[in-house]
Amino acid sequence: MKPIRFGIVGGGWRSLFFLRIAQVMPEQFEVAGIFVRNTAKAQELATTWNVKTYTTLDELLKINDLRFVVVSVPRTIAPQILHALAEKSIPALTETPPAADVPSLIALYELSKRGARIQVAEQYHLQPLHAARIALARSGKLGAVTQAQVSAAHGYHGISLIRRFLGIQYEPVTITAHNFTSPLIAGPDRYAPPEQEQIIRSEQTIAYLDFGDKLGVFDFTGDQYHSWIRSPRLLVRGERGEINNTQVLYLADYLTPITYELVRQDAGIAGNLEGYYHKGILAGSEWIYKNPFIPARLSDDEIAIAGCLLGMDRYIDGGPDMYSLAEAAQDHYLGLMIEQAVTSEQAVMTVVQPWAAR
Repeated sequence: MKPIRFGIVGGGWRSLFFLRIAQVMPEQFEVAGIFVRNTAKAQELATTWNVKTYTTLDELLKINDLRFVVVSVPRTIAPQILHALAEKSIPALTETPPAADVPSLIALYELSKRGARIQVAEQYHLQPLHAARIALARSGKLGAVTQAQVSAAHGYHGISLIRRFLGIQYEPVTITAHNFTSPLIAGPDRYAPPEQEQIIRSEQTIAYLDFGDKLGVFDFTGDQYHSWIRSPRLLVRGERGEINNTQVLYLADYLTPITYELVRQDAGIAGNLEGYYHKGILAGSEWIYKNPFIPARLSDDEIAIAGCLLGMDRYIDGGPDMYSLAEAAQDHYLGLMIEQAVTSEQAVMTVVQPWAAR
């Protein structure tokens, strides 16, 4: 089987994830070329990754066997790239968020209504632990899920998880939100550990998303992505049980409580000689999640992004949405409304947007 051959627009930090995935799994994914305006950056990428680079979009699009193009540029620039790809009937997998504001999101939705094939690389629900917990929440063991408290990702990423756990689509919601600032010893950034001890100001946002019969609690501190002393947290509650981080509690019947841990299974540890890769996650004796990319040596986020690429390929062949533009627009819209609630210090009521009519 031929590898999924795609192009990339943009040469920033996020683009490197796609390059690493293709490097580790060349039999499944191939980067046909990258469009980067900056000549020096293009040369650096070509040398480091042994990939063809182009300094205009037209040059990239001359490649005649592109399956799709990954758009990995700032939200203010992405819409114009997506319009250019749509004009040439080239499917696009765009990074999050797909546009900066609500009018721009609506314009992209109108573009998709006219036939543009656009999906969004929202990956958090495909990370192994999140995917396992979502599967468990949907299994019926917890009963009807009514509450999701998510402290695992910022803005639209965190909201995407809340919506998935609660089974929410585009329903109106009342949002109250506040920011809290506290001192914190600085940890590593995207590229390196700290060079010295330094106290920084850590910004936390806490928001309540009241859907009437369901509640989402968004709680995130930006430092959680890299800090060694700020961990992610998650609580999902239903009428018959709950998931508290990796602990699962539910009732088999009203007199029989069941408790177990979600247990990660990796090869290559404690003397195991299978290689080093993630196998999956066990819920008791059941595989609640299996890594679809065994035996590739990928981080959890890379596993999830590879899932986006695979989902995009299936979508092009007539399969289901990988993560639709409408879903991603809703995530970003709710994120913007949280920001509005923080700034105004008042409750904000959302309204149904045009993309809900998809």
